[in-house]
Amino acid sequence: MGSKKTVAFHTLGCKLNFSETSTLSRMLENEGFEKTAFENIADVYVINTCSVTDNADKECRQLVRRIQRKSPESLVVITGCYAQLKPEEIASIPGVDMVLGAAEKFNIAHHLKELTKGDAAKICSCDIEDVSGFHSSFSIHDRTRTFLKVQDGCDYNCSFCTIPMARGKSRSDLIEGVVANVKKLAANGVKEIVLTGVNLGDFGKGQNAGNSAGSHNREENFHELAMALDKLEGIERYRISSIEPNLLTNAIIELVANSNTFMPHFHIPLQSGSNRVLGLMRRRYRRELYAERVKLIKTLMPHAAIGVDVIVGFPGETEEDFQETFQFLHELDVTYLHVFTYSERDNTHALTLGPVVPIPVRHERNKKLRNLSYMKTQYFNQQHAGQTRKVLFEENDKNGMMEGYTDNYIKVVAPYKQEWVNKIVDWKL
Repeated sequence: MGSKKTVAFHTLGCKLNFSETSTLSRMLENEGFEKTAFENIADVYVINTCSVTDNADKECRQLVRRIQRKSPESLVVITGCYAQLKPEEIASIPGVDMVLGAAEKFNIAHHLKELTKGDAAKICSCDIEDVSGFHSSFSIHDRTRTFLKVQDGCDYNCSFCTIPMARGKSRSDLIEGVVANVKKLAANGVKEIVLTGVNLGDFGKGQNAGNSAGSHNREENFHELAMALDKLEGIERYRISSIEPNLLTNAIIELVANSNTFMPHFHIPLQSGSNRVLGLMRRRYRRELYAERVKLIKTLMPHAAIGVDVIVGFPGETEEDFQETFQFLHELDVTYLHVFTYSERDNTHALTLGPVVPIPVRHERNKKLRNLSYMKTQYFNQQHAGQTRKVLFEENDKNGMMEGYTDNYIKVVAPYKQEWVNKIVDWKL
């Protein structure tokens, strides 16, 4: 018997990609592959790509070049959003052996059996309209916090976004499928689950593609999923990764406020604080609705953390629009901002809009909002100084220190203690 073939993975992008990479890894390990670190020499390298920004595309190309230098005989497989959007572009990168689109990534083991180095790069992809199945995935590489995918795809048509083209129509698992996965994770000692999806609040669509065969046409929604999970034994913490403001209902907010397992932590994309720009972006709400959601959360849970996604430099964003966004966020009781500099994406409606914001102006606006984010986070942390909150400590030993997060997502750093790993500890901030 020859020794096992080794496989190394690298993930670009979101929590959803991490959950899928972890599942692909387990699939290949079940087929007899041995997983190794990406820094090591491996027989096969798998890069799971993102395509939200230009940077993710560049990073993919850099990684392939790095593999070519250190291990030119290894097989290189590219999958993920970039692979679905631009398969020919990726196939033309020297060193790439196979490109797997959205429908084929979970057939990776089958495709690897037929792959040999030196042939022209093989593209296994199809039109995104033909992608309909739902594959549940979860990450379990780090026992402390697990990303569990419960939904995929998106039916929205935001003018800046390529995700519907990369991941297809909105579809999701069945509640019974999610519950089965949660029980499995609880049995593995997982303490915290982050529920992830492309458009999580849309959970309940396309369920005939759930884990079980046959068609299920009963209506389910995210609130019902959360109620079902809240009743289960074994998992101490759930977080909602990101949810659109128009899909974050009062019922969901009230459930979190009254739950012992759903953490007081929300991540709600805003994208702009200007109603004019929200219209250009084809978002499905106005800033007034966003402010209402934040107000209700803070009324029911004054201690809750709220994260915000915001895009700067969108085509047509004037200095006045930006100031409106800045002022809106400055006055809003939120905790931190994820600031994205707008980057042009092929085949999006935003390319037809103008005037284009110069790159230096985009960067300057990004910097201003990141400074605002830092101040808001500092203020939030200071408000909780002296309180005792529950912290779940993580595995990693960083130079004798360990990290953990409170229920409301305040990061805590403490001297490393093995007995605290994956334990929830009462901690005075």
